[in-house]
Amino acid sequence: MDLQEYVDQFDLMTCILSVEKKPDESCGKICIEAGNKAYLETFEQNYDSPINMPRNRKFVRGTEYTQYIPKDLNFEHFIYSSAVLKKPMHAYVNPERFGVWFNLVSLPLNIEDPNKYYCTYTQEISTEANVDQMTNLSMQTTSDVLKTCIKLRSTKNFLQTMDDVIADIRNICGASYCCVLLTDFSERTCSLLSESIKEGSGQRSLKVFLNDSFIDYAKSWLETIAGSNCLIIKDDNDMAEVKTRNPNWYRSLDSANVKSLVLFPLQYNNETIGFIWATNFNTADTEHIKETLELTTFFIASEIANYQLLQRLEMLSSTDLLTGVKNRNAMNNRVLRLVSGRERAPQTIGIVFADLNGLKSINDTEGHNSGDCLLKEAAFILKSTFEDCEIYRAGGDEFVVVALDKTKEEIEKHVEKLHKDSSDPENVSFALGFYFDDKGGDIRIAMREADARMYEDKKRFYDRFPESKLR
Repeated sequence: MDLQEYVDQFDLMTCILSVEKKPDESCGKICIEAGNKAYLETFEQNYDSPINMPRNRKFVRGTEYTQYIPKDLNFEHFIYSSAVLKKPMHAYVNPERFGVWFNLVSLPLNIEDPNKYYCTYTQEISTEANVDQMTNLSMQTTSDVLKTCIKLRSTKNFLQTMDDVIADIRNICGASYCCVLLTDFSERTCSLLSESIKEGSGQRSLKVFLNDSFIDYAKSWLETIAGSNCLIIKDDNDMAEVKTRNPNWYRSLDSANVKSLVLFPLQYNNETIGFIWATNFNTADTEHIKETLELTTFFIASEIANYQLLQRLEMLSSTDLLTGVKNRNAMNNRVLRLVSGRERAPQTIGIVFADLNGLKSINDTEGHNSGDCLLKEAAFILKSTFEDCEIYRAGGDEFVVVALDKTKEEIEKHVEKLHKDSSDPENVSFALGFYFDDKGGDIRIAMREADARMYEDKKRFYDRFPESKLR
């Protein structure tokens, strides 16, 4: 067969690829044997192509594909499945390094050659996603993705539903472990959202490994993926490539007895907000697993982004942005939940009112920036003193500490420490009122009593330091 004559019959960008047959019956290099004009122009000229590739790279027949694009394990698996396993292959992908969508088709070629397997490879490029192509999936994949979507959209408990979804994905993958890790590279933080561990697999929870430096591991995964849309490790050859690209990660995988892995970044608005991965999965079902996760992660990333937005909005509605403690709205809602019976009544209630002395004087004489600094310092002292209690900024200079199910002795100890640490009228100084109810009575009565005692303490302060009196 004249490969060039054959491939020239295609209008779309098409080439013929070969996979080397090694003497030990394993497979070696993947090479480009022929390409039509539309395909070769993507890297010979590249003038009108939306693909970001090196220009003016002359095609040489039989050259390994890595001479033209970076090594890509997903691409190699795609070609291997077509040329060697004789499967017609289709994929619709959006690799980060190219910034476009690829509609890919590969068909096996029956060419008698003792040294090589062959397949066609056709690609269609678009700058915008085609919904029809994204949903052109097998019945099994469509069913699996639809189940996930229904669960995510109908849930009233996002975290519990994510646990169910991740367990489903682990089962679909036939994996020993599956999880979602959330990342914030600008803040250098990461957290485990959900995980599922197969019973008896010996796999350990990610919680064992999470620490302040784990975000560096996560960042290195993006470099290992190298601009592709995912990473699939299905055999020793793939693992050897990971060892070359990311030796630290390889050692971690090896020590955890990970033999195979499929990992997808979770992308939203062109940002990586996390990762989903499954380890020791069923490699015989790789195509279905990849196809399922490619679309499932699209919906999961969207739902996570919505959940994070709601969390931020809730935080903004309940947090005092200046001091970082909870605001009056949050305090009112907390009291309402307790008095309405929507929360179990505590056995004991301790309330501390802490009113910052001299704030108006600071604002008037030194400016509001100085007053803000004083408020932030006051909140810091309260948070460090009452670490295991709820702290609210109830008003301009007034803070409330709510201590539920604590002993009177431990709260008194904190109050005494706060009195001692805030007795300097030239710095942070609190007027304090403390009330304790060992019967777990009405929190509103406890707050009124603590407020009255705080005003008595404030009067004593101004009697001692009349120059600090506000009016």
